[in-house]
Amino acid sequence: MYAIVEIAGHQYKVQQDQRLYVNRLKDDEGAKVSFDRVLLVDDGSKVTVGAPAVPGAAVNATVERHLKGDKVLVFKKKRRKGYQKMNGFRPSLTELVIKDIALGGKAKKAAPKKAEAGDEQAEAKPAAKKPAAKKPAAKKPAAKKAAPKKDAADKPAAKKPAAKKPAAKKPAAKKPAAKKPAAKKPAAKKAAPKKKAEDKGEE
Repeated sequence: MYAIVEIAGHQYKVQQDQRLYVNRLKDDEGAKVSFDRVLLVDDGSKVTVGAPAVPGAAVNATVERHLKGDKVLVFKKKRRKGYQKMNGFRPSLTELVIKDIALGGKAKKAAPKKAEAGDEQAEAKPAAKKPAAKKPAAKKPAAKKAAPKKDAADKPAAKKPAAKKPAAKKPAAKKPAAKKPAAKKPAAKKAAPKKKAEDKGEE
């Protein structure tokens, strides 16, 4: 048999006659303590899970002694900055011995919870049926809006051929401008060789 119990802000799995080290408690050495925040209990045949704690369950223990744990080193470094820092501390602990795990009155409180869960489900079912009746009413205005969309699609079809006519006039103005500079270049090259032939005859 074991239980999951919360002690000093931490959760521990405990069994009978187990020795446990927890954060420092205020109780004196030799005192008897009880922890009622039991989150889970397993008695060998049935597992009981709390929400968040198991009602009526408790873990009884005895404070053996207060002590300090092993040293914990904390090293900090920032690379390429020349910064290094190392600190250490010894945590303050309390040694406990688990005496027993008590389970009292859990069966009586668990029965009414199941009945309450059934009532909540019964109330939720009629609430879900009301919005189902409103859905067919929303379909009628959707059919009326689809009719004007078809008329709008027919109008732009008549404007498309009018836009194609001005597009054919633009490339006609560019063709005669490209022919004029091509005729001037060969005339300048033919005049040069005639002068050289006359110079050779005079010599």
